[in-house]
Amino acid sequence: MVADLIPCRSHDAELWFAERQADVERAKALCRECPIIEGCLAGAVERAEPWGVWGGQVFVGGVVVATKRGRGRPRKDATAA
Repeated sequence: MVADLIPCRSHDAELWFAERQADVERAKALCRECPIIEGCLAGAVERAEPWGVWGGQVFVGGVVVATKRGRGRPRKDATAA
């Protein structure tokens, strides 16, 4: 069945809207195996999806971002991490 080849249809959909960076990276990795990745990404860009992993890319606020920032307040001194 075709739906079995599409990761977001055969895995928990919450993974594509996860907060944890590790889960977001897992969703992106699953997307790379998807046969409709290009169409998914194009549709998400056209719709300006507000959040989630679409076509192997992370959307925040309707735009593609390199990485999703974790929840909470960022560190004052980035070198302390």
